Amino acid sequence: MAAQDAAIDKVSVSESARPSWFARQLALWSQATEPLRPLSAPRARVTAQDASWPLTPDLTSVGRARRLAIEQVGEWRLDELADTVELLVSELVTNALCHTRGAVRMNLQVRGARLRCEVEDTNSDGPVRRSVCADAEGGRGMEILDLLAEAWGSSRTATGKTLWFELPVPVPAQNCPPGGL
Repeated sequence: MAAQDAAIDKVSVSESARPSWFARQLALWSQATEPLRPLSAPRARVTAQDASWPLTPDLTSVGRARRLAIEQVGEWRLDELADTVELLVSELVTNALCHTRGAVRMNLQVRGARLRCEVEDTNSDGPVRRSVCADAEGGRGMEILDLLAEAWGSSRTATGKTLWFELPVPVPAQNCPPGGL
């Protein structure tokens, strides 16, 4: 009988330790509304593989975005990607600032063997590929992305869109002993 009472006590303790219906609903709603975090704030805290910065809606933010991206790539010891990241970040941020009037946010992530850069803005229209003359000053951003990025794309969000690109992370050279593997 004492064993049954102990089992009943364990069940009551585990049931009382479970979160309430309200706590579960609150957790579900906060997960659902997290993408609605304003673009004028970082997406999350900086981690060893994730960084995010809000950018002001003026053209001086392009230079700031390049500097932030280069510094972060350097901290992650991905210096081989610095020139490509600088050019592609410049293209994405310039595009976002030219085609939207709201806030912009840049996110960098390292996931496995890929570096991903995202630029979020408040305009839901996707990128448009244009045919440009040889002497045109602009309109080549999508071609540059095609040439330099391993993958890129655009997706709509609750607040606008996210334009992103991915680059392969260089594999560090392995020091093999002479004469064999």
